[in-house]
Amino acid sequence: MNEQSTLTIGQVAWLKVVDVNHLGAFVDWGLSKDLFVPFAEQQHPLKPDAFTLVKVYIDNQGRPAGSTRIDHWIEDTATGLEVGEQVELLVAEQTDLGFKAIVNHQFWGLLYSNELYRRIRRGQTLEGYIQRIREDGKIDLSLSRPGFSESKIQNVAHAIETKLSENSGFLALTDKSPPRAIYATFGVSKKVFKQAVGALYKARKITIEASGIKASERGYDESTED
Repeated sequence: MNEQSTLTIGQVAWLKVVDVNHLGAFVDWGLSKDLFVPFAEQQHPLKPDAFTLVKVYIDNQGRPAGSTRIDHWIEDTATGLEVGEQVELLVAEQTDLGFKAIVNHQFWGLLYSNELYRRIRRGQTLEGYIQRIREDGKIDLSLSRPGFSESKIQNVAHAIETKLSENSGFLALTDKSPPRAIYATFGVSKKVFKQAVGALYKARKITIEASGIKASERGYDESTED
């Protein structure tokens, strides 16, 4: 039954509640026998047909069981992770800053909304990267591999110049534009776009206005030369 069939002890997954009785709740974890979630391990009362994050553990009788008290199982600080490392993410909940995600079934991390270039949803499993590990050990995440090469920035800068040339020297995107609008136009994250814009600005090939990017006379002339 899709990815749930490989679920093992210690992992967290987005599972459907199939029954609730006087003993507790039962969730579908891809096996013939549903996973029992006792009342004591429910963060909030579960209802049939609802989906919830569940941690699979071994109870004191040696049987697999589930818990929705995720904060009791997931660590706030990173150990054994490195910046740039590719990790598995499970989107847990939305916050004021972005989305909390569970990293490799073990740690909490954060995806910032202003760096997301596509929609994500609670319960979604994604491949991501460790963007930084802060001094307090907390993890900032990215859906793009950190540390883009200079050639990558140059390629995006060239794409911006091409768009400017095609649109009479003006592009209605800035570093304040939504990440999805940037991704739709150039296929890159907002961070990479900002780096490319910065490179063009330093080279005096563009000016930055409130409504968009404008090619400087010098930059526009050069980009339209044969």
